[in-house]
Order: sequence, then C-alpha cells, then structure tokens
Amino acid sequence: METSGRSVFTELPVRERAPDLNGKTIGFLWDWFFRGDELWSVVKQELSRRFTGLRFVDHEVFGNTHGRDEHAVLDALAERLRANGVDAVISGIGA
Repeated sequence: METSGRSVFTELPVRERAPDLNGKTIGFLWDWFFRGDELWSVVKQELSRRFTGLRFVDHEVFGNTHGRDEHAVLDALAERLRANGVDAVISGIGA
C-alpha cells in the first residue's frame, strides 16, 4: 500500500515490566474527558489495597494530554515523569 506522506514514527524498545508495584510511584495521564478523575480515585484505592508504599502523581501535574496545549504537554512529559520519580504510568482516555 502506498502512503502519501513520510513516516515520522520511530519504534522504541519495550521496557521490562516491574515485577510488582510495591514502593513504586504511579503517574496518571488523562485527556480530561469522560470521568477519568472519578475512575482514577477508584484505581488508586484498589492499587493501594494490593500493594504497599505506593505514591501517586495525579494528572494535574502533567496537564491535559488532548487539548489546546497537548503538544507542549507531551513535549514536557518525559521530563515531568522523571522529575516526579514516576515508575509506571496509567493513561486514561475518555470514550
């Protein structure tokens, strides 16, 4: 199949999963649609029930991943994840 434009996708290696989440920092990315903030509250409760020593970084720290400033938010994402010591991310999208 022919394409009309050049590909800008770069494949990245997949990182190994953490053996468990005990003591990890979990970040939440969200596009501010649907009820992600409500669902995130439930996810945090359930993860905290299953694992010890978790720390959570809420979506407000990262910004709206699908909005007027999404390009700036995504450009800054890697640094914000590092700065907040995030080990794993949950990315929620509205549907």
